[in-house]
Amino acid sequence: MNIDGLNSLIIILIFGSLILLSFLKISNPLNVNKKANFYFGIFLFLWATFWIDEITVLIDYPKISETVNLLLRFIQFFTPLLFYFSIVNFTTPNYKFGKSDFKYLILPILFLVILLLQTADNQDDLSLFRLISILLMLVQSLFYAIASYLKIRKHQKNILLFSSNANEIDLSWLEYIILSILVMSIIISVYNIFFYSLSLNIFINSTSLIIILFIAYYSLKQKEIFPFDKKQLSEIIAINEQEELIEIKRKVVSDGELIQLKMQLNKLMLEQKPYLDSELNLIKLAKLVNSTPHQISYAINSGFNENFFQFINKYRVEEAKELLVKKEMNNYSILGIAYESGFNSKTSFNNTFKKITNQTPSEFKKNSSGL
Repeated sequence: MNIDGLNSLIIILIFGSLILLSFLKISNPLNVNKKANFYFGIFLFLWATFWIDEITVLIDYPKISETVNLLLRFIQFFTPLLFYFSIVNFTTPNYKFGKSDFKYLILPILFLVILLLQTADNQDDLSLFRLISILLMLVQSLFYAIASYLKIRKHQKNILLFSSNANEIDLSWLEYIILSILVMSIIISVYNIFFYSLSLNIFINSTSLIIILFIAYYSLKQKEIFPFDKKQLSEIIAINEQEELIEIKRKVVSDGELIQLKMQLNKLMLEQKPYLDSELNLIKLAKLVNSTPHQISYAINSGFNENFFQFINKYRVEEAKELLVKKEMNNYSILGIAYESGFNSKTSFNNTFKKITNQTPSEFKKNSSGL
C-alpha cells in the first residue's frame, strides 16, 4: 500500500470512529453524565465534519456546493464551543443556560460575517477574508481550550472536598485532549495557510487518529462524576460554593459541637475503618456519624485542617504501612495491598503514599524490612 492509500485508509478510520463515538456518547447506553456526554457527542460529530472534503473525494461524490460549504464551515466553528460546554456540564451538574450565555454567540456571528464577505470577495484561496476566518477559528480554539483547562483544574480541587478516590472522576484525561487538540489546531491552521490542499497530510491524519482512539478509550470508561440524588447533590454543590466564598471560615457548628464531631470522626475511623471502602464519599461518612455533609466538611476542614480527600487517605496510608510490614501479607502484591487499604488503583495508591511518606510503597517495604 502506497502513502496515498494509507492516508485514505486513515481518513476513513478517523471519520468512521468519530461518527460511531459520537453516536455512543449521544445515545449514552450507560446513562452516565447525561448532559455532558450529549454535548461531547455533538462536539465529536462536528469534529468529524472536518474530514468531509476528504471523504467526498474518496467516494467520488460530487463537489459540495458553495452554499453547503459555507453552512458547513459555520457549523464547524461551534466545535470548540461544544467541547467547552461538555466540560462545563462534566464539572457543574446543575448548570443551566441563562441570558448571559448569549455572549457565546458573538464570535460565531462575527465568523459568519467573515464567511459571507469571503464568498462575496470571490478571490483566490489566500484572500484576506480566508486568512481572517482561519485566525478567528484558531483564536476561538485557544480561548476555549484555556477556559476548559481552568474549569477542569477547579473541578479537580472541588472533588477533593467530597471524594476519597478522585482518580476516576478528576477528568485528567480531558487535559491531555485539550493539549492535543490545541497543538493539532495550530498545526492544521498553519498547514491551511501555507500548504492549502483538499487533503491533510498523513502525519496530521495519523496523529488525529491516535488522539481519537485515546478519546474513545477514556471517554467510554468515564464514571458518573456526581452519583448523588438531587438533595445530596445540592449539598455537595453548596459545599463547593462555600469554599469559594471569602468568609470560608464562617462557623457552621459551634466550637463545642466541632470538638464533639472531631471525637466522633476519630473514634469512627479507628473502630469501624470506613476508609477501607474505596467508594467512601462525604455523603456516606456524614450518615455514619448522623450529621450533615456540610457539618462534616466543616469539621474536617476546620478541625483537622484538611480536606475530605486528605483526611480519608491519611488513614488509608497508615493502614497500608501496617500491611506492608506484616509477614502474613508478603504474598500480596503492591496492588493487593492498595485494595486492602481502600485505594481503587495502583497509581492512586503510589501517588498518595509518596505524597504523605516521601517514599513509594515499595521503598517503604524495602526500608522497613531492613530495620
